[in-house]
Amino acid sequence: MTRAVLRYVTHWITQHPDTDVTFEAECLHCGCTAHPSEDGAAVDIECMSHTRRSGHQGFRRVCTSFALVARAE
Repeated sequence: MTRAVLRYVTHWITQHPDTDVTFEAECLHCGCTAHPSEDGAAVDIECMSHTRRSGHQGFRRVCTSFALVARAE
């Protein structure tokens, strides 16, 4: 009889140290996009400015980062 040995290894995940988080937004009504930025507040201000000019209130916001997964020692 053959037996399998299963080992569970703990991992951790963190933001990759050589990258930054990028924020983006797109109007759900007309597709207007905010300039991608590392400053989330700047993207929010672009969304609010667009709402003031157009009256459009819905936005899809995206926060992109790169992850690094490593085995916990």
